[in-house]
Amino acid sequence: MTYDRLVCANCAAPVSEGRCPVCRANRERLQQDSPFAGLNPTALIALLAVLIAAVALLAHQTA
Repeated sequence: MTYDRLVCANCAAPVSEGRCPVCRANRERLQQDSPFAGLNPTALIALLAVLIAAVALLAHQTA
């Protein structure tokens, strides 16, 4: 999950801005959860497309 659209329940500001200690703590936690947490959905889709193309190329070469 990306944190750019999350809203803090403590200060009602976007978590990505880190206005209060709760926002900053949650932003740090979300960044540490996954190496892909900082990627936006478009980048993840592009990465998946490249991976599928590589697998298809390997399958074509071995057949």
